[in-house]
Amino acid sequence: MIAFKDKISIEEFDGKNYQIKLVEPYDKAVITHYLHNYNNGISEHYKEDAIKVLNNFIEYKQEEEKLNIIAEDVMQQLLFEVENVPFPTPENYTFEFIDLFAGIGGFRLAMQNLGGKCVFTSEWDKEAQKTYRTNFGEVPFGDITKERVKNYIPNDFDVLCAGFPCQPFSKGGFRNGFEDTRGTLFFDICKIVSKHKPKFLFLENVANLVSHDKGNTYQVILDSLDKLGYYFPTKPLVISPDKFGVPILRPRVYIPCVRKDIAEKNVDFIKNFHIHIEKKYVKELDSIDDLLDLNLKNDLSDYENKILKMWDDFYQGIDLKIIGFPIWSDYFKFEGNISEFPVWKAKFIEKNIALYQRNKKFIDSWLKKYHNLEWCVNTHKKMEWQAGDKYESIYNCLIQFRPSGIRVKKPDKFSTLVAMNHQQIIGKLKRKITINESKLLQSFPKNYVLSNSNSIAMKQLGNSVNVKVIESLFTELKNTYK
Repeated sequence: MIAFKDKISIEEFDGKNYQIKLVEPYDKAVITHYLHNYNNGISEHYKEDAIKVLNNFIEYKQEEEKLNIIAEDVMQQLLFEVENVPFPTPENYTFEFIDLFAGIGGFRLAMQNLGGKCVFTSEWDKEAQKTYRTNFGEVPFGDITKERVKNYIPNDFDVLCAGFPCQPFSKGGFRNGFEDTRGTLFFDICKIVSKHKPKFLFLENVANLVSHDKGNTYQVILDSLDKLGYYFPTKPLVISPDKFGVPILRPRVYIPCVRKDIAEKNVDFIKNFHIHIEKKYVKELDSIDDLLDLNLKNDLSDYENKILKMWDDFYQGIDLKIIGFPIWSDYFKFEGNISEFPVWKAKFIEKNIALYQRNKKFIDSWLKKYHNLEWCVNTHKKMEWQAGDKYESIYNCLIQFRPSGIRVKKPDKFSTLVAMNHQQIIGKLKRKITINESKLLQSFPKNYVLSNSNSIAMKQLGNSVNVKVIESLFTELKNTYK
């Protein structure tokens, strides 16, 4: 074996000097996909290019670093690196899948939990590629729109997974099958499906895909899938993780599909999938306390603490407990022409004026106490109470600093994960939700390794599918169409 001082790592493929000698534009993807399938037939699909990559790398090490190394030693070291990762392939896998627009691997985690083996991955974002490789030992291929990348997809896989971006299609009507989706990333999915015809497709997207472009986008997708030979739910499947007990409100649309010849004996199940899956919904949410680290201390700035105290004082002092409109402090004493505003805004202003007039003595003292809010960022002079009437204080709720104002929500479930500067605040703990807690809200395992950059990690989690939802939905398909 190679001496320790000559240890070889896949990280070395990123070196500037080696990049000049690249044989393949996807060296790391090719070699890690090959090694990941080293002990099964899929490896033959990657072998020719992988051997070229390996030989080129060895030649580089010999010429540039004067190392006396042989292919077998390098192969064993790289194989060890690929296999010793937090989430390796199940030993006795029962089906094979590909992971497109893979992000950081939410689909992969769910499918591996159900006994699946990933045989191809594609993700263009470099930071997501790094996170993916750290956890699965595999570097995703890049741009799936490139035919060269598509050609690396092996034959005879069972499931295509894809959390693809939402893009508009032509409004000219659906006349030419999936050709009408040309120019979009969904078109690339269709090309792959047309060539490989996997048994199942599992697509995911933002909830408003259903209404996007007045429903045209979603309908074109369904028409494409139908012409490609697949059945799917007749009713849009918009599901949030809270339906399966996860305390987060994050609706997404899911499109599970079964190839028509596979589904022929039980077409009703997939067409009425929403009925069957609703039976699996749970009535009680997991407690958010089970996800939180109750020992972490206040991490809010003095400014943030002051804003929370200010609005908590306000809520406890006014005569409303259910506030059905946004509080806009700038309009408490408005004396201008309300008709100049859009109708919806004029109604809110009128309600703010009425609130002030009923509570004038208290609000005047509140404004004086907080220096007429002159020190506040303009958006923080607004407050949206969406927590009902069961909570007497902001500190009993979940809070978020948003562009629209300070939003207060019930403490039983979190809202959709957003960027670092809009992290939700746990009122009773007077701190923001952490990256690790956000990871659990997306049903990622505790030992899943995220980026060292909190902003990158939060972005990646916010873009990911929820592992429990994917696992719950595909379990039903897998058990029905064995």
